[in-house]
Amino acid sequence: MASSTSALSPDSSACAGLSTPVLLLMATACGLCAGANYFNQPLLHSIAVQLGVGEATAALTVTIAQVSYAAGLLLLVPLGDKLERRRLVVGLMVLAACGLFLSGFAGSFGLLAAGTLMTGLFSVAAQVLVPMAATLAAPGRSGRAVGLVMSGLLVGILAARSVAGLLSGLGGWSLVYRVGGVAILAVALALWFALPALRTPNPPSYAQVLRSLGTLAARHPRLRSRALLGGLSFGSVSVLFSTMALMLAGPSHQLGDAQIGLVGLAGVAGALMANWAGRLADQGHEQWTTRASVALLLASWVALWLGGASLSWFLVGVLAIDLALQGVHISNQNVIYALAPEARSRLNAVYMTSYFTGAALGSGLGSAAWQHGGWGATCAVGVAMAVANGMASWHDARLARNAAAQH
Repeated sequence: MASSTSALSPDSSACAGLSTPVLLLMATACGLCAGANYFNQPLLHSIAVQLGVGEATAALTVTIAQVSYAAGLLLLVPLGDKLERRRLVVGLMVLAACGLFLSGFAGSFGLLAAGTLMTGLFSVAAQVLVPMAATLAAPGRSGRAVGLVMSGLLVGILAARSVAGLLSGLGGWSLVYRVGGVAILAVALALWFALPALRTPNPPSYAQVLRSLGTLAARHPRLRSRALLGGLSFGSVSVLFSTMALMLAGPSHQLGDAQIGLVGLAGVAGALMANWAGRLADQGHEQWTTRASVALLLASWVALWLGGASLSWFLVGVLAIDLALQGVHISNQNVIYALAPEARSRLNAVYMTSYFTGAALGSGLGSAAWQHGGWGATCAVGVAMAVANGMASWHDARLARNAAAQH
């Protein structure tokens, strides 16, 4: 994937390539922003008890986080092709921190829902940073840069569950949100001094930016196919995310918040897949990585189903499903960024909107399946979405072959 710095105007020489410390700081910011939307997952039982609502109502916060994140992807991420990106990223992070503080001091489910919505909407700062890393990377190393930043994002998502569980065990679930808000503010300040200013010459109007999203989707079939692939893969994984705390806290395992959080650490190894997949993409192997990851996603649900009675099998399933998701996701991003390098923020907006719309669908279906049929029904929904994901992968491979034949 080629880097396209010519279409942008950095205010420093950073376009020659980002240093590893700056990339690590960007990775940390992505991890905090994305992870903020996952704090609630190991805490659902405690939230339900303390706020006096049912578990199904508490689980709605998972869907709220994903729907608001999808809205931010659609409405805010495209601004990365219009506004100065450093200022945009820092501003979004400050607003996301405000949402975390609102949740952390919430005394009712309504306020928690409002804080969750605000955090989800503005934590899309992470999705401005990812294409920014691709743009500022040295030529021929954009896959590595994206992989490193995405590794941070994915570690953040996975570690968020574990850290949330541990902090909740120490000081209650509210402490999780308060600590998260402080951390995001601190990293936002560091980014302000570390990142170069990056502008698009002659930027389009906001209305033009939004209209161009549909134009890009219509013009690039593989943007559509990869967006579908991403949405279905994350949807299948979100079936697990929205129900695992309820199953692990139930009679079969009877785990507390801290223990549920530790279970999430099994998937941290999956984040290592991001950097590896990015390197494979630089070598032109993203199609192979996609196929292997799609197959692993389906297989992981067998282990997760067995995990209803065996914690060991559940840990195997969590590790496998996280590995699979990261392999699909990084491959997808490397494909779409190459379609129109001058419009990476908008390409990312189209793709990630589909990605989190799929997640919201998966979490909603997972919660409904849990209510009506328990863990067995939940696993059946996860398998169904994984099978649909396999069909989407076949469709994308056909498009890739057709495109290669035309060239």
